[in-house]
Amino acid sequence: MEELSALMQGFAVVLTPMNIGLMFVGIILGVLIGVLPGLGGANGVAILLPLTFTMTPTSAIVMLSCIYWGALFGGAITSILFNIPGEPWSVATTFDGYPMAQKGKAGQALTAAFTSSFVGAFVAVVMITFLAPLVAKFALKFGAPEFFAVYLLTFCSFVGMGKGSPFKILVSMTLGFALAAVGMDTVTGQLRLTFGQTELMRGFDFLIAVIGLFGIGEILTSMEEGLQFSGKSARINAKVVWETWKELPKYWVTSVRSSLVGIWMGITPGGATPASFMSYGLAKKMSKRGAKFGTGEIEGVIAPETAAHAAGTSALLPMLALGIPGSPTAAVLLGGLLIWGLQPGPLLFVEQKDFVWGLIASMYLGNLVGLIVVLSTVPLFASILRIPFSIIAPVIIVVCAIGAYTVHSAMLDIWFMLGFGIVGYVFKKLNYPLAPLVLALVLGDKAEDSFRQAMLVSQGDLMIMWANPLVGSITTLGLLMLFWPLISKVLSVIRPPKPKEFSEEQPVD
Repeated sequence: MEELSALMQGFAVVLTPMNIGLMFVGIILGVLIGVLPGLGGANGVAILLPLTFTMTPTSAIVMLSCIYWGALFGGAITSILFNIPGEPWSVATTFDGYPMAQKGKAGQALTAAFTSSFVGAFVAVVMITFLAPLVAKFALKFGAPEFFAVYLLTFCSFVGMGKGSPFKILVSMTLGFALAAVGMDTVTGQLRLTFGQTELMRGFDFLIAVIGLFGIGEILTSMEEGLQFSGKSARINAKVVWETWKELPKYWVTSVRSSLVGIWMGITPGGATPASFMSYGLAKKMSKRGAKFGTGEIEGVIAPETAAHAAGTSALLPMLALGIPGSPTAAVLLGGLLIWGLQPGPLLFVEQKDFVWGLIASMYLGNLVGLIVVLSTVPLFASILRIPFSIIAPVIIVVCAIGAYTVHSAMLDIWFMLGFGIVGYVFKKLNYPLAPLVLALVLGDKAEDSFRQAMLVSQGDLMIMWANPLVGSITTLGLLMLFWPLISKVLSVIRPPKPKEFSEEQPVD
């Protein structure tokens, strides 16, 4: 098949000593990022993105994607050993992972988590291998109205299908649109919202915003909460790994179901965190031992870890094929591609074929390298958590400042980073989501350009968004998702109430 031959070419591109070395470096850095609360996959990639500016795009994306895989792996270490989720998607892993560690089964829990993570990511990469080219070929038929309709669908699905308050998601996204509008208008060349400040001509760089929102914001929150670690050791030997691997095939149904949930939540704007909770809930409901979940069931570790990795990996499908990120980390990688002069989307598969298939090949190898690294270095990363957080936090802040400064070599960017850090802290305290803000900041100007081009073609007629079945169906689906919370409320009022069932406590004659 054409995809398999292209994948083999991708392996030939990736399998060089330089790229293999960058894989190991990326995985180790990613696990470190995943282990340390206060950092995350998106922020880790954002902080280290400036280090890749001198690399070739293929080597750079290999390292950055491996940082992402490592962060996905690393979050399980703190969740299981310390009951501290290193990443938001690792919260569900604590429910059964930490009780297993307390029972002396830490090695078994970690092996199950890492292996399940590998399985979920592998299934998602296989899906990307065969679906991404098809999606890209289909998207080659897109014009300005179709692209705006896809952007609209993405924004509306975040608002209507998000887990939080639609109002808060809309506020976050609106702020992102406002920040994306600062700088030079790409259509007319005029300056907007610069208020006479020449430094704002280039606008707010998404990288500065991400470092501040995720990195500084999380550090400020963690410092306020007085995060502390307690020393604990963990060892994984070959016997524990082998015995756990012999037990895992019994839960193949859970793995398949969790992979499918993760893939769906990754392609749609759900993300890894809701995927892990949804998968855990389904496993608890459908398992024969569901009543014992929360007491140290290995199935309760398999489900969320499989789903989280499947979601985190499959989020790259819309980013590669359509230029639309499915997660905050994918949004950061999208920005990296733009910095390297690459335009994500359907033409990427035509103009940069070696790069695309090199990236997909690195997903296979990166996850395998990640599994080997985490199984052999758990004691090392667990010992890092014995370092006082009062020492770790300043180091992370300095790294963030260096990353922000190297983007444009401007001191002003560090102040912008701190400002975004305060915004991230306030959003965290008020429970406002950051992902919609990042999404709007990255895609806001692209959506505006597509909309204005469509309006120029139609001479201001909005009906161009329903000019053909393709664009019309996407636009209608987007509006349906936007107003879904309202529609669901109306439907609940219209539907007749279900008859009340007799409670078990009611006395029987």
